[in-house]
Amino acid sequence: MTLLARLMAERAPVRKVIRVILRSLRLGSYAFRLSIGAVERPHYAYIIYQAASLARRLRLPRISVLEFGVAGGAGLLCMERHAGEIEKLIPEVKIEIYGFDTGAGLPPPADYRDMPYHWKSGFFAMDPARLREKLTRATLIIGDVAETVKTFTATHNPAPVAAMSHDLDYYSSTAAALDLLKAESAFLAPRIFCYFDDTLGSDNALFNDYTGERLAIAEFNAQNDAIKLSPPYNLRILDGGEAWKHQIWIAHSFGHPLYNTYVSGEPEQLPL
Repeated sequence: MTLLARLMAERAPVRKVIRVILRSLRLGSYAFRLSIGAVERPHYAYIIYQAASLARRLRLPRISVLEFGVAGGAGLLCMERHAGEIEKLIPEVKIEIYGFDTGAGLPPPADYRDMPYHWKSGFFAMDPARLREKLTRATLIIGDVAETVKTFTATHNPAPVAAMSHDLDYYSSTAAALDLLKAESAFLAPRIFCYFDDTLGSDNALFNDYTGERLAIAEFNAQNDAIKLSPPYNLRILDGGEAWKHQIWIAHSFGHPLYNTYVSGEPEQLPL
């Protein structure tokens, strides 16, 4: 698809162009560009900023942000940049970053739910040594996510997980990663901002509710009463038409000791 065709497909092409210009030239403050989505990978900026904002209201001094599916590492490096900027905006909260990956690319698909018509074994391999040289704050965790998730809290003693990006592609890997949401409450924020990359797709991918990440989300909700993943409907109604706003879910941990802590400020009641 040409650039013109992509712009014509946008609901607000002029806004899209303006955001691209502001992002590319870094015009205005980071806070301003963040507020209008004119930053690289705005979905990462959104989940990290919202996670830190909630942590400040809950008086949590540290949080963890996770990326499942690191591939070459561009996303993890982007997370580092956003975390540095967001810590300037919210200095009361420090941000730890962890990236999970096999290091060898996608494993063989388990069955049709991993969509082998769209994904192939070996896709998205990384060079772990080279990536670690570039990382400044993130911890890279290499191995089968079904195993590394089980040992994550005991091995790393992370700050409460408050944001996650899921880009493991497969149903099987995503389902394994979601098990982390069942960790002890000390390792979780009461509401966790999540991005799921492979939930919209293309005419070739045809992501649906019965395979891939969408199936993993649906099954997780069906199997767990105390924790549910739900879209933030306020975000989806905002104008602009950016696809990423439809790829955000919030994990609500209803039994978390801090879930019912009031965080919304004073009501603005109009006089009679």
